[in-house]
Amino acid sequence: MGYIYLYVLPKGPEITTSSKIKIGIDSFVINAYKDSDRKSIKVWTYKPESWKDQDNIVFVMHGGGRNADDYLQAWIELADINNLLIVAPEFENKFSKYTTNDYQEGNVFTFFGTKNPKSEWAFTVVENIFDYIKKVNSITNQQYDIFGHSAGGQFVHRMVMLMPESRIKTAIAANSGFYTFPNKIHEYPYGFQNVEINLAKSYRKKLVVLLGELDNNPNLGTFRTTDLAMEQGAHRLKRGTTFFEANKEWGSKNNWTFNWKIDTIKNVGHDYKKMSKNAIKWVEN
Repeated sequence: MGYIYLYVLPKGPEITTSSKIKIGIDSFVINAYKDSDRKSIKVWTYKPESWKDQDNIVFVMHGGGRNADDYLQAWIELADINNLLIVAPEFENKFSKYTTNDYQEGNVFTFFGTKNPKSEWAFTVVENIFDYIKKVNSITNQQYDIFGHSAGGQFVHRMVMLMPESRIKTAIAANSGFYTFPNKIHEYPYGFQNVEINLAKSYRKKLVVLLGELDNNPNLGTFRTTDLAMEQGAHRLKRGTTFFEANKEWGSKNNWTFNWKIDTIKNVGHDYKKMSKNAIKWVEN
């Protein structure tokens, strides 16, 4: 019955009145989907006093703890120094310990395995938030950067793969637990046997696979140990490296432009605060 409630009944916090983003920490709640009020989403923001239209906007995607406010805090000093508007959506779900389809897998499929319409993908929600921010705040930015750590890193790399038409300028996927590989052998989220994908277009996007040199302890955080996940590597560092090389090889085999990068941060493990600090150089570029 809990799962039926999760997918059928309205859920999420109460919608707030539309208003411009305030300087400092702020938040608002909007409908997640443009054509439905079935789900709402809370969005945290941080706006430096000096930020103005056309300055950089960075979406920060939380980990499996769904703690968007903590991730926002990790980016406040970075935002002040680099004059960034930080947008941190909170994909709240009281069943998050048992479900991963609604967030890090993009809500492409329901918990029961049926396909969701693209309008209800979690990736689409990010684009909807961007549209809302632009409209309400009279912002003319045409692109945004996006950073995700752990479950958020899973979200980011899958968004680039499944929704390359998104308005992402630079995507940074940090310390993902497991990946969607460029093969038609396995079903999503391990491969893309059962989803439509345009990797030629995805590879033209700027995606940075950001790894921690010390992120080699599978006992930290939630670490998937299914047979297909273990084939990717024994820990997150290995899985990230294997994922990048597999995509580089796929792009080369098809003679496609490949704009993805890999960056391994020395002396850092599964730490979203330190990974955030090391991600900023890619946002600036």
